[in-house]
Amino acid sequence: MSPSPDAPTQIFACPNGPLLVRGPIDLVDGDGEPITQKRKTVALCRCGVSAIKPFCDGTHKLIGFRTETPDAAS
Repeated sequence: MSPSPDAPTQIFACPNGPLLVRGPIDLVDGDGEPITQKRKTVALCRCGVSAIKPFCDGTHKLIGFRTETPDAAS
């Protein structure tokens, strides 16, 4: 079942991973051109290393990306 167009958009920050966006959004590139979304849930890169930006490709796992500072983890 697809979300209703008036359903609120939710953004979930995955620990040490991407931002998961569920719900209606308009993604545009730096020139204001629309970016085609192929899925209902979009994973957006936070590590900056994805080869398919703005989408996540899992590279954060390979580079050891962490969303916590080392001091906060202890």
